[in-house]
Amino acid sequence: MSENAQVHSVGIIMNGVTGRMGTNQHLMRSIAAIREQGGVRIGEEEFIMPDPILVGRNPVKLRKRSEMSGVEKWTTDLDSVLSSPEYPVYFDAQTTDRRADAVRRAVEAGKHIYVEKPTATNAREAWQIADLAEEAGVKNGVVMDKLWLPGFRKLQVLLESGFFGRILSVRGEFGYWVFEGDRISPQRPSWNYRKEDGGGIILDMFPHWSYILENLFGELNSVLCLGATHVKERWDENGDAYECTADDAAYAMFEIEGDIIAQFNSSWTTRVRRDDLVTIQVDGTEGSAVVGLRKCYTQSYGNTPKPVWNPDVETKKDYHDDWLPVPDQEEYENAFKAQWEKYLLHVVKDEPFPWSLREGAKGVQLAESGYNSWQEKRWVEL
Repeated sequence: MSENAQVHSVGIIMNGVTGRMGTNQHLMRSIAAIREQGGVRIGEEEFIMPDPILVGRNPVKLRKRSEMSGVEKWTTDLDSVLSSPEYPVYFDAQTTDRRADAVRRAVEAGKHIYVEKPTATNAREAWQIADLAEEAGVKNGVVMDKLWLPGFRKLQVLLESGFFGRILSVRGEFGYWVFEGDRISPQRPSWNYRKEDGGGIILDMFPHWSYILENLFGELNSVLCLGATHVKERWDENGDAYECTADDAAYAMFEIEGDIIAQFNSSWTTRVRRDDLVTIQVDGTEGSAVVGLRKCYTQSYGNTPKPVWNPDVETKKDYHDDWLPVPDQEEYENAFKAQWEKYLLHVVKDEPFPWSLREGAKGVQLAESGYNSWQEKRWVEL
C-alpha cells in the first residue's frame, strides 16, 4: 500500500468472539485475515481497513484472543464502546439468547449492525429488531456464510446456466454424532442442548435452510416438521450431567414456490456415511447435482443410467461412477471473510447488501413455524 493510498478505517465492536465460531471464522479467518492482506481493496489506491475492538465477559479469554489475532484493543464494558463514535459498526456472535437485546442497544446508539444467526430466539423479537434498524436508518446485515462456500457457488453457476431444467425437489442431509460428554468430550457447547439457553437444532439450523432455499430456489410457502430429543442426558464443560431440554434432531419438509418440494434431515445424533457433513441433492428434469461444502457432482439427463429393480440379484454397479465433479473454476475465499468484505463495502461505499436483519427474521420465523408444526402435527403456512 503506497503512501498516497486512501484508507477508510472502520471501527468494529466485535461482541462474543471468544466462542468457537466467533474466534475461528469471524476474528481469525475474516477480520484478522483482512487486516493482514492490507484491507479490502476498492481500487488501485483505495482500501477499507477494519479497526476492531474485542468485547466479551471474560477478560482472560479476551486477552488470549487479542494476543492470537494481533487486535490489541479489548474491553468487558460494552456500554463504553457503544457510546463511542470511534466504532460505527456493531457485530454480534454471542449466544442466541443475548443477541436481540444487544442489537437493540446498538441500534439505539446509532451503530450499523452485522450479526450471526439466528438473530433472536423468537420471530417477534427478530422482526422487532429488523424494524428498529430500518426505522433508525442504520445499515444492517446477517451472516449467511454457506452462500459463499465453494460447493454452493458451483451450484449457483449450475442454476444460472439452466442445467437442471425444471427443478423438482431438493433433499438435504446435515449432521454428525455429538458426543454426550461422559466417555468422550463433546464437540459442541452444552447450551446447545438446553432450550432455556437458546439451544435446539431447529433454531440453530432452520435459519440456514431458510436463506439457502430462498436465495437459490425461491420463496418458502409452508413447512412440516417433526423434532426430537433423542439423547436425554449429556455432560457439560465441567463434567456435570444435565437434562437435555432442546431438540437434537429435526425431520422436515418445505414447500417452495414453483411446486418444488424440499426435505431436510438435521441431526446431532447421526453418524456420517455421505460425502460431507452437509449434502444437498437437487433433482430436475434435465439433470441432478449433489452439493457438499466444497464439492459438487452432477448427472445430466444424457448421463443418467437406467436401473432396473431386482432385489434378488446383487448389483455390480457403483452408481457413484455416473456422477461428474464440477471443477474449481475460480479461487474461493473463506465464506465468512467473503461476506465480511461485502458488508464492509456496503458500509463504506453503499454497495448492495440484501442479506439484512429482515431476511434473518425469516429464518427465525421458519424455526418458530417448525416448532409449531411439530407441536400441532400439521403443515404451517409461512
